Amino acid sequence: MHRTWDPDAPGVLLLPSGRTVRGRGLRDALPAGPLPEFGLYLQGEAPPATAWEQCWLRWPDFRLPADKDAAARALRDAWARAAASRVEVACTAGRGRTGTALACLAVLDGVPAEEAVAYVRTHYSRHAVETPWQRRYVERFTAPQE
Repeated sequence: MHRTWDPDAPGVLLLPSGRTVRGRGLRDALPAGPLPEFGLYLQGEAPPATAWEQCWLRWPDFRLPADKDAAARALRDAWARAAASRVEVACTAGRGRTGTALACLAVLDGVPAEEAVAYVRTHYSRHAVETPWQRRYVERFTAPQE
């Protein structure tokens, strides 16, 4: 049974390693097709309950995560899970916070930090990563040392 996203499905980011992660806006209807197995939700307030496992990061709109250490742990966890399961990353519109998180996942996947925003804008949404501080957050985000 194939347990990752179809790389051609709407909102799915294909990372260089072959991992797939779906980004989306929570204000939009849940896309047709398989459900996520894990969701990383980036909201100022707790997101609604889901039928799948989820992690909530307090991350106000147009800002950065309230707890950067917790964010780094959650992003690393989401990246690791994406190797074998359907991981969804979402904020309200699926652009700024979601794009920032997806760019961090790209860094974890081996994309140089200074190229990660462009990678996500090319392969996910040209509107991803909305503010200068979100861009700086990605550029300073580091993959764990082996």
